[in-house]
Amino acid sequence: MALTEQAAPMTPTSPSTTTPRSRPEPETVPLSRTSQIMIGVFVAVPLLAVVAAIPVAWGGWLGWTDLILALVFYSIAALGITVGFHRLFTHGSFKAPRAVRVGFAIAGSLAIEGNIAQWVADHRLHHSRSDEEGDPHSPWRFGTSKRAVAKGLLFAHIGWLFDGGQTSIARYAPDIAADKDLNRVARFFPALVLTSLLLPAVLGGLITWSWMGALTAFFWAGLVRIALVHHVTWSINSICHVFGKRPFATRDNSSNVAWLAIPSFGESWHNLHHAEPTSARHGALRGQLDLSAELIRVLERMNLARDVRWPNPARLAAKLKDPAMRRRIPGWVEPDES
Repeated sequence: MALTEQAAPMTPTSPSTTTPRSRPEPETVPLSRTSQIMIGVFVAVPLLAVVAAIPVAWGGWLGWTDLILALVFYSIAALGITVGFHRLFTHGSFKAPRAVRVGFAIAGSLAIEGNIAQWVADHRLHHSRSDEEGDPHSPWRFGTSKRAVAKGLLFAHIGWLFDGGQTSIARYAPDIAADKDLNRVARFFPALVLTSLLLPAVLGGLITWSWMGALTAFFWAGLVRIALVHHVTWSINSICHVFGKRPFATRDNSSNVAWLAIPSFGESWHNLHHAEPTSARHGALRGQLDLSAELIRVLERMNLARDVRWPNPARLAAKLKDPAMRRRIPGWVEPDES
């Protein structure tokens, strides 16, 4: 894997070279020691399950029930993040009825990436300071040398979770905090964490009618599935800001990483997302599979999504760095120059 041709961050991006802006610094609240420990547990334990996955599977403790449950719970949690937390709640890419909003808030919470209000606040801060000083998880924060970027990749992937402060919800997600339904989902986040961990085990036990079925489902559809959702999501923060292609002009280093498109349900078409943050489709060029956008399209046809902000061909064409790529924009018609 090679660095993108424009991987070196645009000046200014690293803390050592950034010129302070006149706007105030992002508001943060202290992250308690207890919170850091809890985050560590929910990061480390699922990851250890991934490390143990090969010997566990080799020992015969993996069946079709485990795989199907893992795929189902992975899809629910990941789409809850991509369609719900990200495109619906953070960027307002579409509007939805109350039941759909609550459903996506619950589904995203099952990913165990923090409650909905904190997730939205963190991501909005990221967009306001992307790859600049103040970005909560930029891989360029330590500089542009290979060693600095390697250190930055680790920080952007996991390290930022243990940083000293949390983004202020009051400043960056007041709409989420003010929404009674979403606020209730946020308050019930601990219960949803337990649900995410234990429901696969309950279903596995009932389907196989055995304690071993419950145990293996807990391992594969609980711990391993959570780890996969975590690291695919965090790869957008790290990998998709260093490696890949950048067809659209942006003020940061957001990039497209094609091999992540399927597991991330289209989130890895990250360059267009930073060029057009409110777009409901991130994979906007031909050949770019975006399963999250396809789900939004289905919801729209079922009248469960409205006011969807689909990409505008003219706006996309104006932001492409290579005009020859305009032919890859669905619906693009070359202007008549006669």
